[in-house]
Amino acid sequence: MVLELEKDNLQEIIAEKKNVVVQYSAGWCGNCRIMKPKFKKEASAHEDITFVIADAEKFPESRKLATVDNLPTFAAFSNGAFKNQVQTNKYDVLKELINEVASN
Repeated sequence: MVLELEKDNLQEIIAEKKNVVVQYSAGWCGNCRIMKPKFKKEASAHEDITFVIADAEKFPESRKLATVDNLPTFAAFSNGAFKNQVQTNKYDVLKELINEVASN
């Protein structure tokens, strides 16, 4: 399942769900658009992880939960706490981050 944030409430989702992987993106970001279908594909393969897409420009409080200084940034959270992040447009690197969370 993939949630697309409609309000700045990522902190609530992280607190409620055991494992969360976030794609920080922006509408103008070409690499973000390239990675989005891959992110969604991983979501369908990992039913035990909540996948969230957060617009890094629209939701500043959500952005503060990771170090987002390049897009796309992918961040992983487990049991309400930040675990790891990567800034990448490489599918294999994203899969490694997701596997870190899945092994929790």
